[in-house]
Amino acid sequence: MPPTTSSKVSRWDQHGREHVVHVRKAGIQRALTCDTCGWKKNAQFLPWLKAEEHLGEAHQATVDPTVTGSG
Repeated sequence: MPPTTSSKVSRWDQHGREHVVHVRKAGIQRALTCDTCGWKKNAQFLPWLKAEEHLGEAHQATVDPTVTGSG
């Protein structure tokens, strides 16, 4: 069995709440799981994009905490 690794995609909604989708990798498959609503999906290609799309559509969470504003 191939080793399993994981990462996460987090976004903030307009109310300042953080929403997280975990991306677990085992071989070429990736399993996505949303901490907020329990949504699950398997994805072979572009799992982080699918996670971002879910966060935006289901939770209106579109603010990336890793991006800083210019000022």
